[in-house]
Amino acid sequence: MANVLTDTEGRKSYLVTFTINGDEHQGLVKANTLFVNFIRDELDLTGTKRGCELGDCGSCTVLMEGKPVNACLLLAVEADGHSFTTIEGLATTNKLDLVQEKFIEYGAFQCGYCAPGMILSAKALLNSNPKPTEHEVREAISGNLCRCTGYVNVVKAILAASGQEVEQEH
Repeated sequence: MANVLTDTEGRKSYLVTFTINGDEHQGLVKANTLFVNFIRDELDLTGTKRGCELGDCGSCTVLMEGKPVNACLLLAVEADGHSFTTIEGLATTNKLDLVQEKFIEYGAFQCGYCAPGMILSAKALLNSNPKPTEHEVREAISGNLCRCTGYVNVVKAILAASGQEVEQEH
């Protein structure tokens, strides 16, 4: 658990330490600080989007120990001691992750607001299940809402990233 610090007026802050995208970070947070706000406002990792802030849309999805979580439902104090990956952590140097490449190739997003959360959910699925069925893909992204697409190209992109043959419209 995070170290508790009290200022001269009795206000408590918590010293949290966690790893994000391979780098260790520390920060002082209030008990009610949401992880999504901390990583966006303090670490400038703005690829993680604020959406509904109720855990319904998935735009704030990050990977915690490799599993997708809604950063809007996670308090920063709960992040203490854990390891996270955001969309910024998928690409290496000058190369996009395969899932990111397939999302582009298959036109799997339009406005792009849902894309970071959708891609991270897909990445978690493919890490645990390298050859998912279409049903398994749809189940894995069911917590990510998109108002622009019909999900068809999203599913195709994820299946293509798994190495499966997918029909691409021309």
